[in-house]
Amino acid sequence: MDLDLRTVEGFEEEISRATNLDELYQIKVKYLGKKGSITLLNKQLKNIAPENRAEAGKKINEVRKRFEALYDEKYNDLKRLEKEKKLKEEFIDITREGFPFKPGAIHPITITYYEIVDIFTSMGFEVATGPEVEFDYYNFEALNIPKEHPARDMQDTFYITDEILLRTHTSPVQIRVMEANKPPIKIIAPGKVYRCDHDVTHSPMFHQVEGLLVDEKVTFADLKGTLTLFIKRMFGEDIPVRFRPSFFPFTEPSAEVDMGCVICGGSGCRVCGHTGWLEILGCGMVDPEVFKAVNYDTEKYQGYAFGMGIERIAMLKFGIDDLRLFYDNKIKFLKQF
Repeated sequence: MDLDLRTVEGFEEEISRATNLDELYQIKVKYLGKKGSITLLNKQLKNIAPENRAEAGKKINEVRKRFEALYDEKYNDLKRLEKEKKLKEEFIDITREGFPFKPGAIHPITITYYEIVDIFTSMGFEVATGPEVEFDYYNFEALNIPKEHPARDMQDTFYITDEILLRTHTSPVQIRVMEANKPPIKIIAPGKVYRCDHDVTHSPMFHQVEGLLVDEKVTFADLKGTLTLFIKRMFGEDIPVRFRPSFFPFTEPSAEVDMGCVICGGSGCRVCGHTGWLEILGCGMVDPEVFKAVNYDTEKYQGYAFGMGIERIAMLKFGIDDLRLFYDNKIKFLKQF
């Protein structure tokens, strides 16, 4: 029996007629696939006389090589045409003027942060920082808030372990600074803090600035003068300021500071609860128990401390009524600043 090559005739014409790579691939499957015509020629070898098999095998290889050569040539031609078509369709005129891009702006929280820092550094305060993952000792105990103290209920805390937590205020920075330095001390401690809150006026992560001044002969009058000057620089010289008695475990006496409502001008509105006043920060004279924790002489040194939320200041400064707007990343809102 002779080798029958009729089953593989015509592949040259089929390859030449292919118009795209998909068609060409189907031709390859037809002839070189598992059941392809050229592949099946090998099965004919067993029916050929032994003395003629070498010659038959040579013919099969020649057919395969001829097919592969024509296939590769056609593949390269189609690939080149496809690339030229794609380049033509996706042509970009690099000489055209680009789209107008508006420059970004500083976030309102950052604007407020920088302004607060600028005001206090102009008064001689230095900026101090500390870890956001803090020990319970620095966050509570050294600030006269021992374990089981009811004041811990004032702050819903994210605990990592029994002794490690996400700081609920930046007051731990004050303890760390006092541990490492002797008076006089005059610092502010801005940074992120964390509490289990989330509504229109609270966020689980927010920003605070706390201040500390320690020296000899420091009085509550010094504290009032510092904070009154800060508020008037931040909101205007005509803003009225008042101090109300309050309680904080780490200060005694303690006070809340109010300012005249910037929305209604003090006449009373929904924002200020129709009182004409807005609470803005807390403050007080450093409790002697805090000084004992850092080995300061309570007979020689006095100090005052204060703390405020940057988001709270920003809401009042820019007239924003929902804290969540700061974190929604809405361009319509942010581009106002």
